Amino acid sequence: MRPVPEPDGGDDGAPDRRTGLSTAEVAERVARGEVNDIPVHSSRSLSEIVRSNVLTRFNAIIGVLWLITLAVAPIQDALFGFVIIANTGIGIIQELRAKKTLDSLAVVGESRPTVRRDGRAAEIATSEIVLGDLIEVGPGDKILVDGEIAEADGLEIDESLLTGEADPVVKQSGEAVMSGSFVVAGGGAFTATRVGREAYAARLAEEASRFTLVHSELRSGISTILKYVTWMMVPTAIGLIISQLVVKDNDFKESVARTAGGIVPMVPEGLVLLTSVAFAIGVVRLGNKQCLVQELPAIEGLARVDTVCLDKTGTLTEGGMDVTEVRALTATGTSGTSDSDTGSGTASGADASDAPDAHSAETSSAETAYIGRVLGALGASDPRPNASLQAIIESYPETTGWKATGTLPFSSARKYSGAAFTEDDGTTSTWLLGAPDVLLGADDPALAETEELNHQGLRVLLLARADGAELDDPKAGSIATPTALVVLEQRLRPDATETLRYFAEQNVDAKVISGDNAVSVGAVAAKLGLPGAERTYDARELPEEPAEMARAIEENTVFGRVTPQQKRDMVAALQSSGHTVAMTGDGVNDVLALKDSDVGVSMGSGSEATRAVAQIVLLNNSFATLPSVVAEGRRVIGNITRVATLFLVKTVYSVLLALLTVCFQVEYPFLPRHLTLLSTLTIGVPAFFLALAPNKERAKPHFVRRVMRYAIPCGLLAGGATFVTYLLARHHYSGPGSLAAETSAATLTLFLISMWVLAIVARPYTWWRVLLVAAMGFAFVLVLAVPWLQHFFALKLVGATMPWTAVLVAAVASAVLEGLWRWAGRRFPE
Repeated sequence: MRPVPEPDGGDDGAPDRRTGLSTAEVAERVARGEVNDIPVHSSRSLSEIVRSNVLTRFNAIIGVLWLITLAVAPIQDALFGFVIIANTGIGIIQELRAKKTLDSLAVVGESRPTVRRDGRAAEIATSEIVLGDLIEVGPGDKILVDGEIAEADGLEIDESLLTGEADPVVKQSGEAVMSGSFVVAGGGAFTATRVGREAYAARLAEEASRFTLVHSELRSGISTILKYVTWMMVPTAIGLIISQLVVKDNDFKESVARTAGGIVPMVPEGLVLLTSVAFAIGVVRLGNKQCLVQELPAIEGLARVDTVCLDKTGTLTEGGMDVTEVRALTATGTSGTSDSDTGSGTASGADASDAPDAHSAETSSAETAYIGRVLGALGASDPRPNASLQAIIESYPETTGWKATGTLPFSSARKYSGAAFTEDDGTTSTWLLGAPDVLLGADDPALAETEELNHQGLRVLLLARADGAELDDPKAGSIATPTALVVLEQRLRPDATETLRYFAEQNVDAKVISGDNAVSVGAVAAKLGLPGAERTYDARELPEEPAEMARAIEENTVFGRVTPQQKRDMVAALQSSGHTVAMTGDGVNDVLALKDSDVGVSMGSGSEATRAVAQIVLLNNSFATLPSVVAEGRRVIGNITRVATLFLVKTVYSVLLALLTVCFQVEYPFLPRHLTLLSTLTIGVPAFFLALAPNKERAKPHFVRRVMRYAIPCGLLAGGATFVTYLLARHHYSGPGSLAAETSAATLTLFLISMWVLAIVARPYTWWRVLLVAAMGFAFVLVLAVPWLQHFFALKLVGATMPWTAVLVAAVASAVLEGLWRWAGRRFPE
């Protein structure tokens, strides 16, 4: 805990509210239940997971058919029910693993507000806040509960997440603050007036990190497919039931079993399950790399991204900086000669005892000391310094004893901060510290010097004296007298170069968007090897029209002097021109852009506001984790697209076989056990391995169209060829009790065609893919060769003519299938 400065006592003797609640008062409020105790769930509850995996429409259909089949048919025909139970169990287990990972990571990334109690400040868990707590806030802090301002020091709060209004609101003592807003400048403290369920923050925080499986093209596409399947399945199933139970005078139990055999394969139940499992496994994999996925579609979204906007500070560079030099400026704006390794300067307008003639080109030790005292005083005046000021504090840690009579916190929109002081000798001075190209005139010679330093990748701040001006006067910068240039060197992230190279190799455009000088940012980007780093652009010259802005962004790579609102506008401009945009950042100036981007990525060390709105939080603060997220998304999308084809081919040929059975008034060719065997060997087992395999292919849009262009022709061909074999077998055997032989011939044809579909989907071949396909083929041969397996699955090839006819039909169909596959690829290009 750190002590709070002793407050000045009031005249009325009342206790100063800045000391916060006492321990007894906190205990009293806890006893009354006035605690912010709503847990923040980062995942679905156990009951929600079980319910969502078990209580589905298709599980209900299959469950009813399973119970009916168990009552009228041998256990072999009810195997499909046990497979569904096993698959659903796998889905629940995998999602529980994902829940465990998300919950543990959410605790790591949870914010810990600073509250004052018993006159001391300490960090506590969000759930420990009680009604009446005095909560300290600074730049980047999120307002976690509703409250009333008790202290304000240049406090500016962004309420855009609540109101949609992007302009920060200046808050004064006594004004209300709403949870869900965040601090963009200044500091202060507020008293909690509503906590727990009464505060909006609990609901907002819960939604910000909720485990979701919605709002993604992949899942919405699957939902669309399932809707179409339902429309086809219901009338077809009714016709099949009537055909098998009424029109054909068959044994009742066998008719029921064959009816179930015709309806069950129409349901692509495994597709939904496998998608959930793939996403859940992706969460576990990324969690092991300290990557918190707050919304699962973000995995898919980042895989579809074609443009990534990077904030320089905290993303390409580490948070820390080092002061390498301080250059004093003469009255003409040129730097003096330093006699100190750490820099020196002349203080324009300084006390005569401390600073000699400002026109002198030589810099004395007195001038150097005075500028150091100014910088030290500026550092001491800000209780929540940003990275630049923190570097200055580390270089000038001595306290001056000057009394700050006013402070102006740094604002990313204003580009400078400041403070007014009463110095040791009683004189007053006002100082500004910020961007040289904002505080200096366009013709100031110091700008050329600044530009030269920026070309070296250095960050430059201008120290200027603004005596006589009000700190909050927008014109203060224009009347300030330049005093010194503070040169800082940023620490580059060691992993940034490799990550930028990865994005370049994957044809993802990287755009560096920063509030710093564009030339300086470009030099940093060039050091990291970013392609096109020389194409820099000053955002103050960006056109406002979205199309023109998008064109300027596409033609350039590095953008400097970007305001928070401009970051948001740039993201919107890129999206309006058809780009899928990811935004990375860690500061409050990135929140609006993170919120509006397709995928927001925040560093774990970033502000609470950025972590709240980002879909992905890199808890280890490693930019190098992003390629893993991209790769995971591409694995999920690419592989689910592959296996979806397998599932939907089965659905199409099952519907066609049912329709043909009704039209030709014949027995349905298969029992449930036959289709369970076929589904397991040609879809179930292979799909599981294919869905979890590595896949670096860039995600492509139009999931439904890409899947159906193959599934429909392949399914129609497989169903048609199988029915031809079935009719030929009925004609060939044409005797009582021959249905088993006819079914076996049709099963052989359908298996061979399905294997060819599997072989196509498994491309490009690797050793394990070839082994997988071969193993499935060997398993079917084993069923045909082993007597007890023949009996179990009711498969027995009779004679030689019909089995070879079945093989011939399958071979012709497979050749046509290969041609259809290639034709579909040309007819419906990706």
